[in-house]
Amino acid sequence: MRIPDHALRVDPARCTGCVECTRACPAKAIRVRDNVAQVLPERCIDCGECYRVCPQRAIVPVTTTHTDVSTFKYKVALPSPALYSQFGPSTLPEDVLQALLSLGFDLAYDKAYACELVFADVKSYIEENYAGEPFISPVCPAVTRLIQLMFPALTGQILPFRPPREVAAKAIKADVTGRLNIPEDEIGVIHITPCLAKLAAMINPPTAERSSLDGAVGISEVYGSMLVALKQAKSDRKARSMHHSSGAGIGFGRAGGEVADLGIEETLAVSGVMDTIKILKDLERGKLRHIKYLECQICPGGCIGGPLTVQNRFIASNTITEFVKLFGARPDIEDMMKAGGHEREHFRLSKAILPAAIPPLDADTSFAIGKMRLREDIFRKLPGKNCAACGAPDCMTLADDIVRGHAKIEDCVFIRADGRSE
Repeated sequence: MRIPDHALRVDPARCTGCVECTRACPAKAIRVRDNVAQVLPERCIDCGECYRVCPQRAIVPVTTTHTDVSTFKYKVALPSPALYSQFGPSTLPEDVLQALLSLGFDLAYDKAYACELVFADVKSYIEENYAGEPFISPVCPAVTRLIQLMFPALTGQILPFRPPREVAAKAIKADVTGRLNIPEDEIGVIHITPCLAKLAAMINPPTAERSSLDGAVGISEVYGSMLVALKQAKSDRKARSMHHSSGAGIGFGRAGGEVADLGIEETLAVSGVMDTIKILKDLERGKLRHIKYLECQICPGGCIGGPLTVQNRFIASNTITEFVKLFGARPDIEDMMKAGGHEREHFRLSKAILPAAIPPLDADTSFAIGKMRLREDIFRKLPGKNCAACGAPDCMTLADDIVRGHAKIEDCVFIRADGRSE
């Protein structure tokens, strides 16, 4: 299966160069050149903000196709807990899992169950290892990438756990291989995802570890087919067979689900890209020393606010609230571990998450300092309007691009209009 460098691409036939995406990108990863947006892969965090704002729908998610899935002998759907929130409280998680089988999957696995398992161990880890600095959630891959690029000093505070989707995928393959004698490379575990970042994390994991996932399909891509399949799933309701999670696991579909599951008082949950950046700045300045665990999710409201969801996130949150009430607190974790075939050693990362900062202006420190001064000189000559008309998000970024040789000062429409040139 061909896997792209990132989880989005720009359709040049649709793009009009309106710079809406350039303005929206929190990582300053988009430039408009020759009236077409270009994504800088070394800066992109796959947050999907560009996808949300593009009026021409020129930002296209690059998710797994039906052809890609069909290459596997045994196909497994691994839905985000956010999927349960998309159809209203009368559609139970078991209905959703049964409907996924109707779409051609051989198995649908309740990922919310894996969330509960992993975070039972997370709670123990925090209690044993907290030393005055908050641990940061490892669940949202866009947040991890954001930290690696923009807050590299905080990478050591990211909890050294694999996200539940990876833990579940690994356990699924071991189970299917053991029960059905199917080689792991013939088992395709496909994440039904609310966002682009999950696919990107498969392509470029935060560590050198190979992902156990084999693809990702957006919730919006399967939603229509599932509406049809759900009618049959509801009419054939039987005793629960695939849904095993409690309300705690289902709660991971929205912001605050992790901290609620941990049951630790000194925690904080933040969602949305700008609020996440603000809280990480506070953390970098040492303002959150009383917090033991910081849950950050790049999408507003958490996964239910992902760019590939369908339901209004406030309605989706109400649905999750109903499920939390209905399915209650989680059962005994030790019993779950035995029944689920999970191994705790698979929960922890084998390698540290390292910074992935933007390359310096020059490998030679003395030259880099000189280029920094040149960048400041160029910036002072620019109008400071931050209009993005040049194709860069602001004047300082344009100055940086000029020093790196990727732009010219004449790209500024105001300087061009004045007839000035440097």
